Amino acid sequence: MEARPTTAADPAPAATAPAPRRRRAGYRRLPVEQRREQLIAVALELFASRPPEEVGLDDVAEAAGASRPLVYRYFAGGKQQLYEAALRTAADELTSRFAVPPTGRPSEQLAAALDGYFAFVAEHDAGYSALLRGGSVVETARTSAIVDDVRRAALKRTLRHLGVREAGPRLTLLVRSWIAVVEGASLSWLDEGRTLPVDGLRDWLVDQFTAMAAATALHDPQTAEVLAGLLALEGPRADRAELLRAVLEAR
Repeated sequence: MEARPTTAADPAPAATAPAPRRRRAGYRRLPVEQRREQLIAVALELFASRPPEEVGLDDVAEAAGASRPLVYRYFAGGKQQLYEAALRTAADELTSRFAVPPTGRPSEQLAAALDGYFAFVAEHDAGYSALLRGGSVVETARTSAIVDDVRRAALKRTLRHLGVREAGPRLTLLVRSWIAVVEGASLSWLDEGRTLPVDGLRDWLVDQFTAMAAATALHDPQTAEVLAGLLALEGPRADRAELLRAVLEAR
């Protein structure tokens, strides 16, 4: 059948409705604080798998199922503000893992705290390495201050574990030096592909603390007093207890 020609009296064809705008895959509306926490969590995962300078806002947006403008809405300072927020969250989590169990011998309690520390290192290996080594293009005085806060928390928790309210300069130096040993050992463990069993590394670090404390006790009465108290709690174990007894007797 031949089509009838259209006349002026005929109704105009209906306008085609615009296609609905497609949202980014995985996008969903979240409450403000929940969205912010989600972006930080995603950023932490990315910073944990790659050095911070290799992570861009587009990477965070894509992984979060959001848009770049949305990320800027929550972090107007861009990548630097997001990195600092992620770093602060990671620092708070790491600090929370310094908790020492209330029971057990002093060496066992210290080992438990190290277990929590190495669990964090294993989960955030690349980000941990970039953080402690420095040199990142996103490193600032604020990010360095966050790292220093973690070290101060470690110092405070260790001294509390030793039963010390106010540490003298030698005891403070001992604990700070041991924390540096723990950080260096953690980086070496990662560099070597985690080939050394983590429980063996943990026990070695506990022994390192014992040896460093023993050497300090030879020159510092406060450290010697602390060691005497630890010895009373440690019990008659041949490994560490005999070393401490020998040092105390040598004084």
